Amino acid sequence: MTSQYVDRLSRTDRDMILTLVPEGARVLDLGCGDCSLLNQLVREKQIRGTGLDIDGMQLFNGLASGLNVYQGNLDDGLSDFPDQSYDYVILNQTLQVVKHPMLVLEEVLRIGRYGILGFPNFAQWQLRRGLFFGGRAPKSPALPFEWYDTPNIRVLSIQDFFDYCRREKIAIVHQRYLMGGRWVKRLYWKRAVNLLAHIGLFVITRSGSDASTAP
Repeated sequence: MTSQYVDRLSRTDRDMILTLVPEGARVLDLGCGDCSLLNQLVREKQIRGTGLDIDGMQLFNGLASGLNVYQGNLDDGLSDFPDQSYDYVILNQTLQVVKHPMLVLEEVLRIGRYGILGFPNFAQWQLRRGLFFGGRAPKSPALPFEWYDTPNIRVLSIQDFFDYCRREKIAIVHQRYLMGGRWVKRLYWKRAVNLLAHIGLFVITRSGSDASTAP
């Protein structure tokens, strides 16, 4: 994932992710960029962290901080990581830029007890309005790119993600939505998040009887 994209969206996402990761957890951050999230998790939550990113230059900050970081391409799979070797695997603002999202999601849930997954919602109403009235590739605060320089190669909505989780029997344990500059847990009208949310952030798992299903 490109560092510019991380810089635009990571700060507000990072604050929310910090509330979702428990102290002392084993954490793997996929598409970790400059490792700023991992560094903050180590400082504030005393996690045992590992990072992976396709851009080796981005990993220098993590190396300087003593983190375990690796250069690698998510689309090649993650066979070097054993099953259930982490408590949480973070995949934030990365799913929409990989070539093989189903493979990546399978690896997230194989390696971690839980996955923390965040992505921009391409069905948000401003994007719909821009396409309908403007007739051009839409843009929003979460997706400010021109069609020719966007890192996004996958277009998905929150409803698409719900459908995928149902089909693959993936449980959504926690859900957060960025709307109007603030995070909310959920709305009574389940379709509203697909219309209103700029970003969806989810904790997912394949195990655990206490996990809630997608709305």
